[in-house]
Amino acid sequence: MSQENTRKHIEKVVNQFTKQAIPFAELNIHLDSMELLVEMSEVNDKNEVLDVACGPGLVACEFARHGLHVTGIDITEAMIDQAREKERENNLSNVSWEIGGAVPLPFDNDSFSLVITRYSFHHFLEPVKALEEMIRVCKPSGRVLIADVCVKDEHSAEYDRMEKMRDESHVHALTESEFTKMFQLSGLKNLKRNDYGLDTDVESLLNASSHTPLDREEIMNMITVDIGVNNLGINARLEGKQLMFTFPIAIFTGTKEKD
Repeated sequence: MSQENTRKHIEKVVNQFTKQAIPFAELNIHLDSMELLVEMSEVNDKNEVLDVACGPGLVACEFARHGLHVTGIDITEAMIDQAREKERENNLSNVSWEIGGAVPLPFDNDSFSLVITRYSFHHFLEPVKALEEMIRVCKPSGRVLIADVCVKDEHSAEYDRMEKMRDESHVHALTESEFTKMFQLSGLKNLKRNDYGLDTDVESLLNASSHTPLDREEIMNMITVDIGVNNLGINARLEGKQLMFTFPIAIFTGTKEKD
């Protein structure tokens, strides 16, 4: 991956999520299924937790209720500003924030006993390297958790086409086979997986995104004509007059081997 391509992509991510920072933080669906993340992570009050690409701090602040300390890192300063506000709202004293990227992570080897990320991997140019970095900074016997959109192989191309229109920083939603292979080759042990659906109404999602009016019209059309067809793999449907769909989310966890 060339440095120029990486630089341009980082610019897209920062631009997109600077625009989205406040509406992203306020989107109700981002509070869904926190309990499942906590359960799958096996977080406890001795854990030093790292939340990679932490966004507005929703996950980090939840994990701060269960762990010893949580560090959140995100490449977008506006997202970290929202995370600090979330910290104040929740009266937390065991969280800290850093501005930085996922590849490489600016931390020493074996720094955290739990390393997590949610809804980030579809933005990464090099997801395998991102996982390697998460493992590198995880302590031996510590756990790594990734939660993200996970589509079936046959839906991948159309799903990516839709998401790139909605969010120019979208790279690729890993498929079930890609996620499975990546974890199997990672060296992590005690691999586990769980799944859930993230229901959203299309209008609210688009209002929290940044795209052109023409792209918005095309996205709405793509989802509408997919009702009863499911080429996108998102169960597009009408609930009353509301156009709805479901993001297919998978949670993958594994344990780093002892030295």
